[in-house]
Amino acid sequence: MRLEMMSVYVDDQRAALAFYTEVLGFTKHHEVPLGDDWWLTVVSPDAPDGPELLLEPSHHPAVRPYRDALVEDGIPLAQFTVDDVDAEFARLTAQGVVFTQPPTDIGMAVVAVFDDTCGNLIQIIAAKPDPVGETARSQ
Repeated sequence: MRLEMMSVYVDDQRAALAFYTEVLGFTKHHEVPLGDDWWLTVVSPDAPDGPELLLEPSHHPAVRPYRDALVEDGIPLAQFTVDDVDAEFARLTAQGVVFTQPPTDIGMAVVAVFDDTCGNLIQIIAAKPDPVGETARSQ
């Protein structure tokens, strides 16, 4: 079993594509017309054959209450791994991205949460290096 695709619900696929490619730096992978919508996916330029992120239209009636509840509670819909949360925070803030949680050290990692402008909160995370021998001592 492996992860090949996950979805984020978006209100406007064109605006979402612009944000996810031009601001976050993903690359468009698939763009297949499906009636009024698209099968629209992006991938990391670091892993072009890796997992795809589907920019899923948010038309289903269950989506809005679900996303609104997550946002109200500050819960990210998705999490993306970065090398350096502070550097990404600075880069994205300079591009106007609004963070709901600044870089925060949570022990084994540093996280931050931003609004993707498409109705979702997204968390970025960078694992901290394991102190030498820490894993061996805890076993």
